[in-house]
Amino acid sequence: MTPANTALACENLTVPGRLTEISAALRPGELTAICGPNGAGKTTLLRALAGLEGAALEKGSVSLGQTPLAAMDPRLRAQAIGYLAQHAEPAWNLTVAALVRLGRLPHRTSRADDDAAASAALAALGCAHLAERGIHTLSGGERARVLLARVLAGEPGWILADEPLASLDLGHAAALLRHFRALADQGTGVVLVVHSLAHAMNHADRVIVLDKGRLAADGPPQTALSEEVIEHVWGVKAQWTGPAGARALSL
Repeated sequence: MTPANTALACENLTVPGRLTEISAALRPGELTAICGPNGAGKTTLLRALAGLEGAALEKGSVSLGQTPLAAMDPRLRAQAIGYLAQHAEPAWNLTVAALVRLGRLPHRTSRADDDAAASAALAALGCAHLAERGIHTLSGGERARVLLARVLAGEPGWILADEPLASLDLGHAAALLRHFRALADQGTGVVLVVHSLAHAMNHADRVIVLDKGRLAADGPPQTALSEEVIEHVWGVKAQWTGPAGARALSL
C-alpha cells in the first residue's frame, strides 16, 4: 500500500484535443471530485492520473510522491493506485469471489490473505451474499459494486473511480459515498468523476472543474461549484439551497 502521506500530482498535462496544461497536486486523506460537462476531459484526466495515458501525452507528467509514474515498476504502481473504469465489463462469467480476487494480482501474498482481502471488500460494499454468483447474472448496480470491490481488494493507497455512482440506486449510492468518505478519513486518497454537483458539493473536500479540456476551477466545493462557476461552465443559472452537507441545486 502507498504510504499515507504520498501525494499524487500532475503538471502541465496535455493530451491533444482532450486536455490542455492541467496541473494539480492531490492530497491523500481527501475526497476529490472531478466535475464538468460532457466531453470536458474528466475521464482523460482520471486515466492520466492512473498512468494510463502515457503514450497520448503531448507534454506533462504525473508523479506519486517524488517518483514519476512512468518510471515506476508496473506492479508497484498497481499496488499504489486502484483504477475503476467507467464502462468496465468482464469478458468471462467468473464468480464474484474469483473476480474480486483478481484485485490481488499486484500483490505476492498467500491465497488465504487474498481470500480475506476479497471477502472484506465484498462485505464493505454489501456484496458478500453475491460471492458465488456469476458476474454476468448480476444487475448493473450489483456489477458496479462488485467491480469496485475488486479495486478495494487490492488495498491501494489511491482509489480513482470514473462515475462509480452511475448505476446505483439512491440507497446504494449513499452507502458508497459514506464508504468513500470513510476511506479518505483513514488516509486513502480518493478521486471520483461525478456528474451530480450535489454529491460533489456535499461529500467532497475538493472539486476540480474542467471545461473543454481546461481547468475552470479547483478548490473547496463552495468555491469551485459556486453559482457563478456553474453558470460559466454549464451555461445554467442555478441556486444552491439547504444547509451545509445537505445542499440541493435548484435550476
